[in-house]
Amino acid sequence: MAVILKRGNLPRTPHTEFYGKSGVFSLEEIHGIQGFSGAYSRKMHVRRYPTEQVAPPKKGPMDLTPQPAPRHPLTPYHMLTSKIPYGGDPLSSRTPVIYGPATVISIAKPQRSYAENVFFRNGQMHELYFVQEGQGFLSTEYGRVPFSPGYYAVVPKGTTYRIDCSSGRAWFFIIESIYPIGLAPHYLNVEGQAKLMAPVVETEIEAPIFEPPKDQEGRFWVDVKHGRGETTRLTLGHHPFDLAGWEGALYPYAFDIRNHHGIAREIHTAPPMHQTFQAGQAPFNGFSVCSFVSQMEGWHPKEIPAPYAHYNVDSDEVMFFSNAHYGARKGVVEPGSLTLHPGSLPHSPQGQAAWRSRASRGKMNNRLAVMLDTFFESLAVTASGYRYCDKKYALSWHRAATSASGNGAEMAYGT
Repeated sequence: MAVILKRGNLPRTPHTEFYGKSGVFSLEEIHGIQGFSGAYSRKMHVRRYPTEQVAPPKKGPMDLTPQPAPRHPLTPYHMLTSKIPYGGDPLSSRTPVIYGPATVISIAKPQRSYAENVFFRNGQMHELYFVQEGQGFLSTEYGRVPFSPGYYAVVPKGTTYRIDCSSGRAWFFIIESIYPIGLAPHYLNVEGQAKLMAPVVETEIEAPIFEPPKDQEGRFWVDVKHGRGETTRLTLGHHPFDLAGWEGALYPYAFDIRNHHGIAREIHTAPPMHQTFQAGQAPFNGFSVCSFVSQMEGWHPKEIPAPYAHYNVDSDEVMFFSNAHYGARKGVVEPGSLTLHPGSLPHSPQGQAAWRSRASRGKMNNRLAVMLDTFFESLAVTASGYRYCDKKYALSWHRAATSASGNGAEMAYGT
């Protein structure tokens, strides 16, 4: 993140003597990425290092390793995540549904918050949450990050946190990456500010609300994800949210998808214009995340607002439909639909979507969707995800075209 923040109390000069409480010598920690050459934050613990375990590590309560689905022919996928049941807490309900060598996509539909004194840390991958349903706080060592429907939450690898839901239950679309996730770098100038023509503004991020350090003793459990997806439970004798202060450019934050300010033009706008986040080094690795928010369709007198058929040969495309108003997929998707279109296959609008879209020229649409495009990474559906897939999705284009023909629909070209 280009914005460097300072919260709480810490010495102005790094690596110097400091007392977070009167007479208590505080201990410094650097939370950094990319071999200490990337973004980092400096944290001051009131009296204990985060390494002070009071019991041996033990196997964690969850194994989040993606389990592959049985092998089957190349096909596009349409997953109905609305059918995944609610249950458990934000960790135990976490279900990997799509995965690749550098990316994991999960759905979590918890009915309760984490148990008291239990925390989570992803030591394997950076995380991006999209909130489909629910509200509450991402409670972290850096402070509390509020969330509600339509919010993204960016959680750097190694952040200790818990999710406290005030709504009883929630529904999260979760993207994990081995690469750091941040605002698309081509939107930023050399000083790290958003360019004036960018659809996002770094000043609209919602930074953690800092809270006084919890200088408490007791038993506190941190479940750490590592390796391929296994978890290990660490036992601390002190509360992990014990920071007297912190400063830096690596921290969790929220971003309301409605603060992605869509870019419209006279003719169809291609997906790169909708990009909000990026992981890795595009176009060589990682992925882009696009926000399809409500905006005006093209106003050319012969504009076709529906997207053209496209063949992203170097990208696998994942799309999470927050609502069912995406024009090219109307009648096919529902809220919570999740599609995966492998780069080896072209995909297109269905049925008469392109023809019907002429009526929306120059008008506001009402869509809300999140798209992920990988760069040179192939994705696969897990066994859990495949369970909720429409097995006839590959034929949906033919069914839609046949239905339109059977209804006597005609296209009057040249009018």
